[in-house]
Amino acid sequence: MPVPTRNSTGSGSGTDTSADAGTRTHTRMPLAVYILGLSVFALGTSEFMLSGLLPAVADDLHVSIPRAGLLISAFAVGMVVGAPLLAVATLRLPRRTTLIALITVFGLGQIAGALAPNYAVLFASRVVSALACAGFWAVGAAVAVAMVPVNARARALAVMIGGLSIANVLGVPAGAVLGESLGWRSAFWAVGGASAIALVGVATLIPRIPVPDEKPRLRRELRIYRDRQVWLTISLIAFAAGGVFCAFSYLAPLLTDVAGLDEGWVPAVLALFGIGALIGTAIGGRIADAHLFGVLLSGMSASTVLLVALALLGQYAVAAAVLALLLGVSAFYTAPALNARMFDVAAAAPTLAGATTTAAFNLGNTGGPWIGGAAIDAGLGFASTAWAGAALTVAAGVLTTISLRLHRRRASSRLVTGAQAAPTAVTAPTATPVGGRSDQPESTPKYG
Repeated sequence: MPVPTRNSTGSGSGTDTSADAGTRTHTRMPLAVYILGLSVFALGTSEFMLSGLLPAVADDLHVSIPRAGLLISAFAVGMVVGAPLLAVATLRLPRRTTLIALITVFGLGQIAGALAPNYAVLFASRVVSALACAGFWAVGAAVAVAMVPVNARARALAVMIGGLSIANVLGVPAGAVLGESLGWRSAFWAVGGASAIALVGVATLIPRIPVPDEKPRLRRELRIYRDRQVWLTISLIAFAAGGVFCAFSYLAPLLTDVAGLDEGWVPAVLALFGIGALIGTAIGGRIADAHLFGVLLSGMSASTVLLVALALLGQYAVAAAVLALLLGVSAFYTAPALNARMFDVAAAAPTLAGATTTAAFNLGNTGGPWIGGAAIDAGLGFASTAWAGAALTVAAGVLTTISLRLHRRRASSRLVTGAQAAPTAVTAPTATPVGGRSDQPESTPKYG
């Protein structure tokens, strides 16, 4: 698949200009997109694996479990800060070179964590790894979008998100098994090895992305933040992610203390969530390009219903396990659409779009568990985290509805303006390159 050209705004445009190209939905994904998914597998495993290693880490480094838990928070905060920071810092650098540098730093961070002699060094290694992880997500998403036509964006992003889903299904449990059998440091070595494989793939298979005719300028790219649709998208991503992880972060104690499930079954139920995430990503990535808002609204509605059901039926082990699977489906079903929506409203700044999306997701991943913890501390019980999560997904749905109305209003305004400016003489229609970009702030794929 040829690499798309890039116009002066730095946004990708498809190379296929045939009249029916925009209607095709089965665009073949470049191998390089799957390499990015493999890289995200390593990133995601490192991000989430500490949840199963905290007791061992705390014991070995002579700190309390709550203090060891700050290692997870440090990674999340590093993702929020690192995504826009690294996007700005690397704005004018070649994309492939940037990806190589970031995956290298990330891998070195895993090695530093494996060799860490004390808590302070491990903490520092997590922050560095998070910064590199955030930068790779942001730049990688922009590269994935640049390598495919506009009608395949969500599918390309779904491949990257699929790497995160597989990390939850395979990587995180494998890290827990390694930690129990060979010590927690072995899990860091394993992720370091996966990062080395990803580095080889990025260096050899990621193509050179053509440089825009005009060099990216930070001031111009920052203009995307003047658009209220960008802020609406940031908010709905944060609320959607926060709602799901508000409940998921405390699923283990809900299963054991509320449902009465034996601790040995908890990893299996968590793996069910990961399997559901993989299924949801595959389905959402297939249809989000054609029905973006339809995916968002249906997915968030489903998550709300499932969270309410979890709050009401969480005392039954079988029901809780089934709902965990379905919640993984509904949550990640919307993920490709959420990513694609940001690239639509911030088309003039694709790297900052990827960075902003990464930061928004991690705001939700950080804020959701905090809200759930506050509910538990208030004495409302573990089931209250599902009620709180449902409230957050309802808010995300409301914001999505507002965004859809603004989108339709803007599209109608452009149609009226175009009709008023149209010549009265009958002229032949002008072909528009598929996937090409206008100077409008949003692209206009079919939204159902």
